[in-house]
Amino acid sequence: MVENIITVRNLSKHFGEIKAVDGISFSVKKGEIFAFLGPNGAGKSTTIKILTTLLHPTKGKVILNGFNPSTNSENARKSFGIIFQDPSLDDDLTAYENMDFHGILYQVPKELRKERIEQLMKITELWERKNDLVKTFSGGMKRRLEIARGLLHHPKILFLDEPTIGLDPQTRNHIWGYIKELNKKEGITVFFTTHYMEEAQRVADRIAVIDYGKIVAEGTASTLKKQTKSKSLEDAFIKLTGHQIRAQEAEMISKEMRMRMRR
Repeated sequence: MVENIITVRNLSKHFGEIKAVDGISFSVKKGEIFAFLGPNGAGKSTTIKILTTLLHPTKGKVILNGFNPSTNSENARKSFGIIFQDPSLDDDLTAYENMDFHGILYQVPKELRKERIEQLMKITELWERKNDLVKTFSGGMKRRLEIARGLLHHPKILFLDEPTIGLDPQTRNHIWGYIKELNKKEGITVFFTTHYMEEAQRVADRIAVIDYGKIVAEGTASTLKKQTKSKSLEDAFIKLTGHQIRAQEAEMISKEMRMRMRR
């Protein structure tokens, strides 16, 4: 029987009167690729910030690799790697130095660190550029380096928050190729947020559709299409979430979140 590596029960996060996450429950199995699919402002990024210890929930429970991120954040953090929407590399260091510094922070022994850096940079096709400054890299190369760096300390889970946003389709395709290869080779669990339909359908084993802070449907792409009597995942998504664009509401939640995180 496959164990759940992520368990979420009745999770909520409120920012004043705004319910960014509103009583959601779901679980992710070990080795699974799980997608959180939703429009802007749906609660995707808030959920991933709670799972990765950056936010405390208003209520509810999270168990991550056997640890509660709210009460045992140190062990929870050792369990995962994370790639944020915004770049987090040091542009004034080389690719190798970025990797090495991450390994030191996570106390990866020197010899193992060297071996792991070479292995991951070869998988992501960056080994030949290891001594180049990151400022000379394209957006796609930086994303590949972030993925390699996030896996350096042998995490059980890789979190990716809109990992391919702003990248061209060809680069996005390559990025997912690397992630699927790492998932297969290392058995790592992948949890990613996205609003790209084809990405969720092509990559994820299961998809949770989140809207207005609530999970409105969960299952494989085929299950979601069957459930909504739709021919495509995009049609299913629209039936589940509606047609309205909520960019303004998303900005309100993002602004409120930034203000409260600074306090």
